[in-house]
Amino acid sequence: MAFPNEYPGQNYDFNWALNFDGVTPLKKSSFRIMKPLDLKIAGLNPLTNTPLKVCTLSEKGNVPEAGADSLSFEAFDDVAQKTKDLLSNSDTLYCPEGHIPSTRTGVRIITNSSKLAPKLLAYLERMPKRGPSAQPITAYILETPEEDFRGYAIEEVEDVASGEVKSVASVVVVGKQLKVETVVAGLELSVSGLLEDEEARKKEAEEAAATEES
Repeated sequence: MAFPNEYPGQNYDFNWALNFDGVTPLKKSSFRIMKPLDLKIAGLNPLTNTPLKVCTLSEKGNVPEAGADSLSFEAFDDVAQKTKDLLSNSDTLYCPEGHIPSTRTGVRIITNSSKLAPKLLAYLERMPKRGPSAQPITAYILETPEEDFRGYAIEEVEDVASGEVKSVASVVVVGKQLKVETVVAGLELSVSGLLEDEEARKKEAEEAAATEES
């Protein structure tokens, strides 16, 4: 009998989930991190002061939304694709998953930064562990001295199963000195954008229903 060649850092189901997010862990070392024990398995030390409170007031203005005057969709997409490619070639990927605090909005963070991963897990609220699947927010965080970038994008996608339209968000932060405040600012801005889209669709549906009744 042939057994799957799986080991810590090499899980086929999780690798497929990363592929869906546009990242292929070519070095076969990617860790899904949902609790402190997962950090230890990945060779990292959990933070002792949890939950980690993060102040983002000074950073939100530094994380533009794609489509704004300072960041076109084309520029965001170009950097996002390059970031995904570089993450794919990273020696190890650390992928904290959880809920944005005080929400039920899930996020998967894909990063090569061993310094940032424990902080991000300490910031997130733990969510029930299920099989890896797409999250409403995906963050691509690349530690590199070669480029500096930050931004986020909200886009509408159609759910294949239900045919319903929903919004998803992507956050991209690239740089040599990565700050947890910058990443969290992008996540919080994404949550706000997703809620605005949801409210807009709800209002549009109510108006359409009222028009049909009249």
